[in-house]
Amino acid sequence: MIICVCRSVSDRDIAREAASGCTDFAALQQRLGVSTCCGVCREFAEDAFADAQARCGSACAGRCLPQPRQPA
Repeated sequence: MIICVCRSVSDRDIAREAASGCTDFAALQQRLGVSTCCGVCREFAEDAFADAQARCGSACAGRCLPQPRQPA
């Protein structure tokens, strides 16, 4: 799901950064540009980042990334 329309950042992009060791929101903003334009997405981006960190932290090496949905 797209979290930041201005920068085309998805929840998967955010999860990928969390899995690769990104530990704070300011660093996430630098890496992806999320919530640096209009700011409307900030709360959603912070929530997605916190969820990704809670799922795996920096030690998961990508194993916690959301899996693609299988067609019904």
